[in-house]
Amino acid sequence: MSKSVETEGALETRGIEQVPDHERTAKTRELFPTWVGANISVLLLTMGASLVVAYHLNIWQALVVAVAAPLVSYGLVGLIGIAGKRGGAPGMALSRAVFGQRGNLLPGSLIWVARWGWETINAVTGAYAMLSILDILFGIRANSVLDMVMLLAFVVSTFAISGLGINAVQKCNKYATYFFGVFSVLVLAYLVANTDWSKVMDHSAGSTAAVITGIGMIAAGGVSWIPSAPDFTRYLPRTASSRAIVGTAVGGAGVVVLPMVLMGAVMAVSTPDLASASDPVSFLGEILPTWIAVPYLFIALIGMLLINSMSMYSAGFTAQTLGFKVPRHWAVSVNAVISLVFGGVLMLVATSFMGSFIAFLSLLAVAFSAWVGVFGADMFRRTEYDGRAMADTTRTSAYWYQGGFSPAAVAAWAVGLLSGLMFTTSDWFTGPLATNNVIGEYGLGWVATIVISGVLYLVLPKPAAERPAAGAPAEEPETLAV
Repeated sequence: MSKSVETEGALETRGIEQVPDHERTAKTRELFPTWVGANISVLLLTMGASLVVAYHLNIWQALVVAVAAPLVSYGLVGLIGIAGKRGGAPGMALSRAVFGQRGNLLPGSLIWVARWGWETINAVTGAYAMLSILDILFGIRANSVLDMVMLLAFVVSTFAISGLGINAVQKCNKYATYFFGVFSVLVLAYLVANTDWSKVMDHSAGSTAAVITGIGMIAAGGVSWIPSAPDFTRYLPRTASSRAIVGTAVGGAGVVVLPMVLMGAVMAVSTPDLASASDPVSFLGEILPTWIAVPYLFIALIGMLLINSMSMYSAGFTAQTLGFKVPRHWAVSVNAVISLVFGGVLMLVATSFMGSFIAFLSLLAVAFSAWVGVFGADMFRRTEYDGRAMADTTRTSAYWYQGGFSPAAVAAWAVGLLSGLMFTTSDWFTGPLATNNVIGEYGLGWVATIVISGVLYLVLPKPAAERPAAGAPAEEPETLAV
């Protein structure tokens, strides 16, 4: 594709190959609605409610969580996004330079599988939103058949947007940002007028450990976007401001996460069942008046569509790096089918939606964090990526290293991943080191994963062939223009 991505609304046919400099004409300010769209999720309301009900935090502690979570997680999203403008390729393609052509299959496979779960959760939430709209407007009650029809409709819509490519994704995110702004004003006005604020303010404070654990729970959603960050920055010129890349990621996420989490916390004071609802979308439709419930549910539906479209868009690249010899838009279809199957199982079988979701988040964060630690540490020593070497998956590649593996990167990733799991607690799994220590008590298994894998990668010896390869023009001095 020499120019198709520059044509508004065109099908993006470029895959994991490096974007040539003459096509890299994007602006950093275009990233702001991208990260707004990545966070328009009703699940933030239910997680905000969980801070009050499950973690026993008061409103001021919930505010700390709502500010700190996007700052930490999307700060990392922005930092890893800098690699996209340096290398002009998706994150999991750039990862070949770090792990080796064969070594990259290990974290790539795990990240791809983790995306199945994330996309399944989003698809189910979107289907619930569609079902709730039908119930409120037309009185049509959900049943097993209708559940599957709505799930199929949602997944097909997601595939259509993500299959078209980055232009379609970014345009949808732009309009969703406007809709979200209007929705936020409506809900905030309703809450201000109808909340018993004395009851909210009198809620007792929780422990410091609960605050930090809450930050980790909310931040886990942002952590899942970190490997995808270069996918959305690869069309930026090499001179794009790194500070602006980080700032738009944190700002775009923050304007959504902060009000949504706080609204959920406020709602939970009077409606604690929100935190454990088996269907959080229709539950919220019942506690809000119709005039605000209907637009809210439409926004929830649009948000889930955009989040899943972005996730599937990135998953298509991951599938290509794993060896799927198909165009990017067809690689996306693999994840679409998987989310449809798993989503059907979750809607028909699961008894606790939020319990399953939070358990999944805690393990998801560790799975992504091991890659983040190694890849982020490598960015300290690498400012260039050889596009030819990334595309060459044979022994002639400069990124073949030792038998196709970078021993330092693979070892650091594996040790970091196992260490993080040992410190992690969830409903599905509890590591042997998850109790009687600060890391386990404060829910910092994912942080330990990043630190251990990153530090280990930096200190392990690397052969001469593993030094950053040449082949791309040197990065020019950065500007602060957006």
